[in-house]
Amino acid sequence: MEPAQRTASKRTEVQMARSMCWHCQSEVTGEYFCQQCVKVQPLSKELDYFTCLGLPRLLTIDTARLEAKFYELSRTFHPDFFQNKTESEQGISLGNSALLNMAYRTLKDPIRRAEYLLQLEAGSAKDIRTPPPADLFEEILALQEDLEEFRSASSQQEATSLGQLRTKLQADQASLEQRQKDMEARLFELFMKWDSFQDRTGQDDRLRAEKDPVLKEMREILSNRTYLRSIVDDLVATTG
Repeated sequence: MEPAQRTASKRTEVQMARSMCWHCQSEVTGEYFCQQCVKVQPLSKELDYFTCLGLPRLLTIDTARLEAKFYELSRTFHPDFFQNKTESEQGISLGNSALLNMAYRTLKDPIRRAEYLLQLEAGSAKDIRTPPPADLFEEILALQEDLEEFRSASSQQEATSLGQLRTKLQADQASLEQRQKDMEARLFELFMKWDSFQDRTGQDDRLRAEKDPVLKEMREILSNRTYLRSIVDDLVATTG
C-alpha cells in the first residue's frame, strides 16, 4: 500500500486482524496473503477507512486515487475469486470486501467523509446533535404549521387561497435550499482549513486548540444541514 502523503505518520502497511497467519501461524506484517501458505488474511475491523484505501486523513481527497485503490483491492478480495477455496478463505474474502465497500461508499461522498472524520476525531456527527440556531428553529416550526395547513386543506377550499399557500411554501423551499448551499460552501472552506493542519507536524496543545473549533463548527453545520434537509424533503413531497 502506498505511504500516506501529507501526514506525520507514514504508514506503509495495512493493519491486519492478526499478527500471525490464521492458517500456518507464520508472521504477517501487512500482507494481504501469507507469504508462506498464500492464504488470504483478514483485515482488522479497527482499520480506519482512510488507511484502508491508502489515503491520508484529509477532507479534500484525490478521487481518482480513491477509485484506483478501491478497484485494485476489489480485485484482490472479490468473493468470485474464492469460490473454489476453503470456507474460511471465502468468509475472509467476504469480510474484507464488506469493509472495503463500506470504506469506499463513505469516503467518496464529501458529507459522509466529513461525518466519518468527525467520528474518528471528535465523536460521530450523527450521534452528537446540537440544537439548531434559534432563527432556524423558529422558521422550521412556522413551516411545519404551514405544511400541516396545506395537507389538511379541503378539496373544497378556495383554489386561490390554496394556490397562495403553495406559492409561499415553494418560496420558503427555495430560501432553505439556498441556505443549505451556503452551509455547504462554508463546510468546504472548513475542509480546506482542516487539511492545512495536516501539513503541520506534531500534536501539541496549540495545534489541538486550533483543530477543535474547526471540528466543532463542522459538526454544527452537519447537524443543522440535517434539519434543513429534512424540512426541504418534506416540502418537496408535500407541494410536488
